[in-house]
Amino acid sequence: MNLDYWTRKILGKATCSLSRGAKLSSTARIRNIRGLTSAIKVGAHSFVAGELLTFAHGGQIEIGQWCFIGEGARLWSASCIRVGDRVLISHNVNIFDSLTHPLDARQRHQQFRAIMLQGHPRGIDLGEQPVEIGDDVWIGANSCILRGVSIGAASVVGAASVVTHNIPAGCIYAGNPAKFVREVSGKKDLGHGD
Repeated sequence: MNLDYWTRKILGKATCSLSRGAKLSSTARIRNIRGLTSAIKVGAHSFVAGELLTFAHGGQIEIGQWCFIGEGARLWSASCIRVGDRVLISHNVNIFDSLTHPLDARQRHQQFRAIMLQGHPRGIDLGEQPVEIGDDVWIGANSCILRGVSIGAASVVGAASVVTHNIPAGCIYAGNPAKFVREVSGKKDLGHGD
C-alpha cells in the first residue's frame, strides 16, 4: 500500500507516510490531528497494529525500518518521537513526549472544553520534550515511556515498566520506576566494552 492509497481511503484526510513494505494492520489507528501527512512516517517493512497520534499544535512520529508496534500500543506526539530501526514495541505500550494535559486545573479544564467544543487546540504548552528510541530496542508489554526519555541502542525495557529517565545502550531496565537490572549479554558485540 502506498501513501496515496491511505490519503484517499481513510476519510480523505492526511494520515501517514508509509515506506516500501510498511503495513498497517486492521487494528492500527492513525490519528494525525496535526493534519500533515509528513508528520507521521513509518519506515520500510515496519508493521503497525497500535495507534499513532499527533496533536493539533505539533507532533512528529518517525518509525524506522523493520519495526513492530503492537496492538494497543500508543505513541502520542506533541513534539517528536523517533524510533530507530528493528525496534519492537510490544502490546499496550504507551509513549508520550508531553504531559498531554496542562498541570494547572483551570488550564486543564479549558483544554478539555476546547477539545469538546472546537477540537484540539493549536496554541497550547504541554511541556513537550522529545523521545528517542535507539536501534534494536525491545520495549516489553504494558510499559510506559515518558517525555524527554532517550533509550540507547539494543536496550530492553521489561514488561510493565515506567521509564522516566534515560537508559544507556545495551542495558536491561525494569520496574516502576524502571531501574537497571543488568547489561544485555553480548554487549561486547555492540562495541560498548572490552
